[in-house]
Amino acid sequence: MPQVNGPERIGGWTRFVTARPRLALLAALVITALAVLAGSGVADRMGSGGWESPNAESTYTTKALEREFPASQPNLLLLLDSGGVSVDDPAVAAEAARLTERLAGEKDVTGVGSYWRSKAPALRAEDGRQALIAARIEGDEKAVGEVLDRIAPTYRGAHGPVDVSVGGPVAVRHEMQTIIQDDLLRAEMIALPVTLVLLVMVFGSAVAALLPLGVGIVAILGTNAVLRGITEFTDVSVFAQNLTTALGLGLAIDYALFIVRRFREELAAGAEVRAAVGTTLRTAGRTVLFSALTVAVSLAAMLVFPQYFLRSFAYAGIAVVLLAAAAALILLPAALMLLGPRVNSLDLRGLLRRGRAEPSAATGSGRGWGRFAALVMRRAPLFAVVTSVGLVLLGLPFLGVKFGTADDRQLPASAESRVVQQHIRDGFPGSPGGGLEVLAEGAATPAQYAEYRSRIAALPGAQRVDGPVVEGSSAYFSVLPKEESVGDESQALVKDLRAEPAPFDTSVTGTAAVLVDSKTAIADRLPWALGIIAVVTLLLVFLLTGSVLIPLQAVVLNALSLTAMFGAVVWVFQDGHLSGPLSFTSTGDIETTLPVLMFCVAFGLSMDYGVFLLSRIKEEYDRTGDHERSVTFGLRHTGGLITAAAVILAVVMVAIGTSRVTNTKMLGLGIALAVLMDAMVVRSLLVPSVMKLMGRATWWAPAPLRAFHRRFGLSEGEPAQPAAEEIPEPADERDSVRAGRAWSGA
Repeated sequence: MPQVNGPERIGGWTRFVTARPRLALLAALVITALAVLAGSGVADRMGSGGWESPNAESTYTTKALEREFPASQPNLLLLLDSGGVSVDDPAVAAEAARLTERLAGEKDVTGVGSYWRSKAPALRAEDGRQALIAARIEGDEKAVGEVLDRIAPTYRGAHGPVDVSVGGPVAVRHEMQTIIQDDLLRAEMIALPVTLVLLVMVFGSAVAALLPLGVGIVAILGTNAVLRGITEFTDVSVFAQNLTTALGLGLAIDYALFIVRRFREELAAGAEVRAAVGTTLRTAGRTVLFSALTVAVSLAAMLVFPQYFLRSFAYAGIAVVLLAAAAALILLPAALMLLGPRVNSLDLRGLLRRGRAEPSAATGSGRGWGRFAALVMRRAPLFAVVTSVGLVLLGLPFLGVKFGTADDRQLPASAESRVVQQHIRDGFPGSPGGGLEVLAEGAATPAQYAEYRSRIAALPGAQRVDGPVVEGSSAYFSVLPKEESVGDESQALVKDLRAEPAPFDTSVTGTAAVLVDSKTAIADRLPWALGIIAVVTLLLVFLLTGSVLIPLQAVVLNALSLTAMFGAVVWVFQDGHLSGPLSFTSTGDIETTLPVLMFCVAFGLSMDYGVFLLSRIKEEYDRTGDHERSVTFGLRHTGGLITAAAVILAVVMVAIGTSRVTNTKMLGLGIALAVLMDAMVVRSLLVPSVMKLMGRATWWAPAPLRAFHRRFGLSEGEPAQPAAEEIPEPADERDSVRAGRAWSGA
């Protein structure tokens, strides 16, 4: 159905974009150069935390303890190894005392303590050859990192009879940040040349292949500048840079593939350059804009969560999606105006064809996809049932998911801070750093403190209680759990401590408490995030198709396409299968925020491909009114395109997945799997079979909604309404384009 004022709006936009293409490209070059300057050093301003909820009880307690009892919250640990002698040897003790005094004199370092001062058993290894000096560096993440850079080289290495290694939470975060930056640079060096080769294979033209890369680079550099600005107002996770690179390249390639392919189709059908650009923007341009909105909405849903780790991905994702779409809809048409037929220049594949013409994935006939679609629809019940059951089975391992917190084991085994933490885990009693702290606020007598200590020591999950350490009207107790620091028993102990009555105000923090609060925060906000994604997706797909059932189908099938990703995440990263080949250490759990992040990103990318397919199906259905032919047409014209785009995006995500940090590896490899499953299974098998089973009812909508869609809906092309039987089956894709232009009056 023709859209009101659609052609006029798009026509005006086309004139705006194509009027001065050289000026548009020059302005883009200047803006990109400014973005490079504005975004320089953005990684140095990012944090490597953000998994905790800022409004949680554990966060409040941690900050209060940092303020009142800095020695209770050390973030810097010096591991002193005395070699073959005891740490109580006089020479070792003297050197340890000297290092302790020196550390206590450092600027911005407080709460310095050591085994040699306190004789605390938890600070001495069970074999007696290692012991700890603990301290706290004050300030935010950036300031703490600067202090660590300044003092760590002074203490690291040999000091007389001892050898010193630097660890603790601050060292873990700082080393993680450094490794992520290095890995991201390496991933870009891998992804860019491989992507360029794949694009040449897809387009057959080196000139056309460079266009998507240009769009991606503009989007990435622009997003870095946006993130640099956001760091002036709020915390941003360094992990978000990985998403910036992946989506910047992936979506830019998707959008450019779609636009350049349509432009080349129009040129091949005989259109002159300006008309070809106009038709491209009026059709593929609308779809790109629409797709960008759906992806941005999926990523924006992460803004409802309080953890800045998740919110950072929303900042980066929204920025890179919108910038990729803007570059594809402004800069790309300007470049196509200047290139015209030269977009097909430098056909490097011609060297291999030896004069034999072969259709490319970008311009080929797509007859194979048409035949494949016909086969799937002939056996629609079989394909629908087998594919759905297979996807559900692949997702079953996720039913056994266990949530935990990120720790040093995300780092490679050779990382110094991880080595320190591993020595502490393996050789020190009581698992230092895995305990819980109970803050008591309000005046109390020694008898009241003693009575409260006795009651919490009797709780089922408590192994030992130390304290209280009293300062004014506040005190804190240290509680060592019987089980591992984030196990079910430790989480139950957190709840028991919080429920235990006391004659003063109490609050609990520690690794298990942070996990309990993080899970609660996500559970509270998850329905809102899912609701936002579902409602806005339903609305946007309705505006595209005018159908009530297609939006429901899109949401269900997109969610189903993610089952393999979630099942693989648990089977591989939680259970530890393939940990050797993939070079990571399984902790037996999944960081709480990762599934939420992966769902939002993968769902948005699935919608990206879904919009590409549905837009072409809708275009043909509007033109012919033939439901089955429209599905075949859509898959025939987008199957190769979607598959090529998915493979290229998967290459980028796999490059990200080569990271030495486990969470980044999980994100990259998991989303690569989701993208491939969506493109090669859901779009190729499940969508056409389900649409076949639904028949013409697919397009049903009540009269009021049909009227709403006629007024506000979006679609590709300006469709006419001839009878389906009047449309001859085109011999190839070029004939199909000519037929479409003739019937639609484009």
